[in-house]
Amino acid sequence: MPNIAIQVNDLRKSYKNLEVLKGVNLSVEQGSIFALLGSNGAGKTTLIKILTTLLKQDGGTAIVNGFDVTSQPAHVRQSFSLTGQFAAVDEILTGRENLMMIAKLRHLKQPRQVSDELLTRFGLTEAANRRAATYSGGMRRRLDLAMSLVGTPPILFLDEPTTGLDPEARIEVWNVVKELADSGITVLLTTQYLDEAEQLADRIAILHEGTIIASGTLAELKQLFPPAQKEYVEKQPTLEEIFLAIIGKKEGK
Repeated sequence: MPNIAIQVNDLRKSYKNLEVLKGVNLSVEQGSIFALLGSNGAGKTTLIKILTTLLKQDGGTAIVNGFDVTSQPAHVRQSFSLTGQFAAVDEILTGRENLMMIAKLRHLKQPRQVSDELLTRFGLTEAANRRAATYSGGMRRRLDLAMSLVGTPPILFLDEPTTGLDPEARIEVWNVVKELADSGITVLLTTQYLDEAEQLADRIAILHEGTIIASGTLAELKQLFPPAQKEYVEKQPTLEEIFLAIIGKKEGK
């Protein structure tokens, strides 16, 4: 049996009379990349806020790295890093200074050694002494991810990590995320880019109007798509086509 890094059971959340999460269930294996897809307003951000102890659920349970988000929030917070849509780097500081600052805030010994190891890992050694304001979008995002890994958290939440990046920078970030999962870190990724989930995710869940309406590997989700019409070549559906077909089925009920 695989080890489970994140387990969510019947999670519910409402804002006044608006039910945002309506009994969400999902399971994320340790060391895997799990992509959460959904339109704006589907409940993705609310779910991430609950898993990262920023918001309390109304019902159900959420376990992160073996700890309950409600009764053991301090242990949960020690188990993850959260990277938002925009790189949270101090542009006045150099790349090395940004990393050393986080290492000191985490009370790590030898913050310079920690920062130098991460600079090497993320291909930023040559730019280490340059102010972050001079970095390209892809370099800033790599620095942001490096800062998230100070202290080696076992779980990384990525909230739309390639928003605003050009195609080359997006591929840079994809490669880094794959390397992180290969090293044993669990990644829960929210994204609006369906090709991103297609490229990265071991498993994909579609959150629609507060519930998970489909979940599985890309191959399993393809089984939910109507059979391709055979012409000269049988065309495999893209994740975008699958997503729209599943959402359409749900709304047509």
